[in-house]
Amino acid sequence: MIQVSSTHQVETIVPFSAGDGLKLNLINVKNPANVSRGPVIVVHGAGVRANIFRAPVENTIVDALIEQGYDVWLENWRASIDFDSRFWTLDQAALYDHPYAVKKIIEITGATEVKALIHCQGSTSFTMSAVAGLVPQVSTIVSNGVSLHPVVPPWSKFKLSFMLPLVGLITDYLNPQWGIAAPTMAANLINSLVRLTHHECDNPVCKQVSFTYGSGCPALWLHENLNHETHYWLNQEFAAVPLCFFKQITQCIKWGNLVAIEGFPALPKDFARARPKTTARFAFIAGEDNRCFLAESQKRSYRYFSSITADFHSLHIFPKYAHLDVFMGKNAAKDTFPIIIDELNKGTFH
Repeated sequence: MIQVSSTHQVETIVPFSAGDGLKLNLINVKNPANVSRGPVIVVHGAGVRANIFRAPVENTIVDALIEQGYDVWLENWRASIDFDSRFWTLDQAALYDHPYAVKKIIEITGATEVKALIHCQGSTSFTMSAVAGLVPQVSTIVSNGVSLHPVVPPWSKFKLSFMLPLVGLITDYLNPQWGIAAPTMAANLINSLVRLTHHECDNPVCKQVSFTYGSGCPALWLHENLNHETHYWLNQEFAAVPLCFFKQITQCIKWGNLVAIEGFPALPKDFARARPKTTARFAFIAGEDNRCFLAESQKRSYRYFSSITADFHSLHIFPKYAHLDVFMGKNAAKDTFPIIIDELNKGTFH
């Protein structure tokens, strides 16, 4: 088990401008007396924020990285709920957000190399950046949940193909906060549907999250992996996500891998047909019981990247874990963190 302490941690919010001028930020957390391994960028998923990696558990993944000597940079990209709700695509994040976040880290630290720990739609969009050659400074990438090949349960595929168009007639967003307060007729309709179909716990946001993002009761974690404080804390960590994102990921699922939708010249249309313009080593991780994106997602991406560069990348499937509990589980510090840390440590900074 990784033993960590929050003592002597210093936190700084560092603003940066995305490539299209959008104002974003990085949260830099480190122990100034123990920075021996250089910078690591940590990237959240859709409809959450950088704080999602700091659940109320004894030891967070941020603590573990700092204890290992990393200079931690939590990226709030355009999907972050810390900012006003907006329409966004994976293309925009890949082209405008992650490359400029990495450049800001390089500018401030003077480092020539950055490592990355990426999750869910932060992982898909960052993988797009890497494959397109937009983050050449990144040498090691630990990807959780999904990367190049999104594979979802059959019920999720049905919801995306048949229910999403109907939902799109009444709202442009889905918001797990509707479980607490439903301000519109559309929100009330969605909330009523969730109440009818989800009875797994008494946390309305938890149930909305499962309805929004997957197939399961719950979908993004196993309840037995969360302590009581974390299960309650989740109420403030999920908010609006635009349907335009779901439309893009639906196309990717049908195609079998990530595809761009906006026609930016710097991004390939089909990311599995474009030879990756990156020398980064990938470590693909996933929970065996993930009901948001099946573990098969990461298995396919591992096989794909290994077919290009053999005996270089790695794959780890965690039994009795799902999606986000890989980071916020009450026992994650001993079950998953050591593997994450080991994979980051394998590639030494130059």
